[in-house]
Amino acid sequence: MLQEFKDFIAKGNVMDLAVGIIIGAAFTAIVNSLVSDLINPIIGLVLGGVDFTSMYVVLSGDVPSGAGLDAARESGAAIFAYGAFITACINFLIIAFVVFMLVKFVNRIKSAAERPDDVAPEVHTGPSQLDVLLQIRDQLAKS
Repeated sequence: MLQEFKDFIAKGNVMDLAVGIIIGAAFTAIVNSLVSDLINPIIGLVLGGVDFTSMYVVLSGDVPSGAGLDAARESGAAIFAYGAFITACINFLIIAFVVFMLVKFVNRIKSAAERPDDVAPEVHTGPSQLDVLLQIRDQLAKS
């Protein structure tokens, strides 16, 4: 059983998956920074300077007025954190777009690799050596 496990781990698909997960985790951090540090401030500017990620509505319970999202969550009140949800949706759309572009790029490379090289058209440069020898034989046979 141990040998089977070693064979399973050593397969290329498992290693490719592990690399993909690690790169995906690193890429998620980049996308989160892009959304929280660049996109959300622009959306906040459009909404009048409001911090977009900390937008929420208190459904029940007491939350100190002006408290941020983290303080509202810690207070134990039931909150509807729509700003965090919209941020997660923006993250998803950016990641989905980048994955789409990556798959499109890989498919383009695969199709280029599968396409046969353009073969130069055959150029007729005259009779081959065999053709010339056959003509000489035929001429000798006539005489």
